[in-house]
Amino acid sequence: MKEQIVAVQRMQEYIEEHLSEEITLGDLAEVSLFSPWYSYRLFQNYLGLTPTEYIRKLRLSRSAVELKKGGMKVIDVATDLGFGSVDGFQRAFFREFGCNPKEYARTKLPIPLFIPYGVKFRELRKEVLDMENMQSVFVQLMRKPGRKVVVKRGVKAKDYFDYCAEVGCDVWGLLMSMDSLCGEPVCLWLPEQYRKPDTSTYVQGVEVAPEDDFPVPEGFDVIDLPEAEYLVFQGEPFREEDYCQAIMAVQHSMDQYDPAIIGYEWDDENPRIQLEPRGDRGYIEMRAVKGGKDHE
Repeated sequence: MKEQIVAVQRMQEYIEEHLSEEITLGDLAEVSLFSPWYSYRLFQNYLGLTPTEYIRKLRLSRSAVELKKGGMKVIDVATDLGFGSVDGFQRAFFREFGCNPKEYARTKLPIPLFIPYGVKFRELRKEVLDMENMQSVFVQLMRKPGRKVVVKRGVKAKDYFDYCAEVGCDVWGLLMSMDSLCGEPVCLWLPEQYRKPDTSTYVQGVEVAPEDDFPVPEGFDVIDLPEAEYLVFQGEPFREEDYCQAIMAVQHSMDQYDPAIIGYEWDDENPRIQLEPRGDRGYIEMRAVKGGKDHE
């Protein structure tokens, strides 16, 4: 991997670890092992933002997450994340999201959170994967209730990378700001009956209870999904840089698995579901099944 990419990744990791502190270009240059001028240029070239813009967006999005949880005052959130004053924080929050912090905390309006992605992952995706040393994959059965899913459709996307190219990766930030029935956004591969003409198989969205009264962001659709049983495939925890290998391990196991051994068959009338690949819990995908003893 290019040393420039590694340098930018080190700067991203430093910002993450010191987000509530003052961060100078000198600090970033020290961890990047390049001059301040060259570090600045590398950061902007690879991430499309200056370090100052990146830090501001990240702090504001983290503040929104804390406000969404409830229990914290605006002044405490502003102080904890290194803003110099409450007034300055409120103005920056409004410029970024179009609403003030108190309004967001009260109504939980969908807002486009900034989700930073490690620059090194773009290069790791291109590397050849070793499929011979597969990790263990845990499989369990679960029932998902009837629910609605607020989704943003693509055009032709069949996976995450195609979807980001068509729709943009910023959609995930908006979804993260919304309350979810399962506690987080989901990615779905939609069966034909849930697709609209000239739209993608792969979409991203948020599951909500059927009775919930929720704002639907502009350009999003709402899909009604029935109660269904799913097999949940979960891999071992992984290092973030090994995310491609972790995904391949789970998908390979899913492809090889025969649900008939537990009295089920695949149910392709319901969407396949992908959760965000997070190293601390392992990669998770879900595929619907039908049958079972209670349905015979």
